[in-house]
Amino acid sequence: MTGIEKVYQFLNEAGTYYLATVEGDQPRVRPFGTALLYEGRLYIQTGKIKPVSRQIAANPKVEVCAFKDGKWLRIAGELENDENRDVKVAMLEKAPGLARMYSPDDGNMQMLYFRCAAATFSSFTEAPETVEF
Repeated sequence: MTGIEKVYQFLNEAGTYYLATVEGDQPRVRPFGTALLYEGRLYIQTGKIKPVSRQIAANPKVEVCAFKDGKWLRIAGELENDENRDVKVAMLEKAPGLARMYSPDDGNMQMLYFRCAAATFSSFTEAPETVEF
């Protein structure tokens, strides 16, 4: 299993992760649950009308934190917008409940992938492990 696959698996198993952005000089953190590994990229999804989308557009540097079974994962990196319709369809296939709020052609659904990312797996009992993608 590659590093990015291990990160993706952890996010899926955790179910919920927390995405941190910045608005001016104020950190903003909120729960997310969307994650997709598509063509070697790790994606998250949001709506373009949400403040989080505007925050990422102004400063693409973000951090994610997820926790499960006494271990946690932190991902630091930059998010890049991807308008590829196929990746939107793939997300909706993975998470069909999103179709109540989004469609690939609605102009609102936003897919963002990590670039220049470092993901660190940590716990109180094991040495940290970092993977980059």
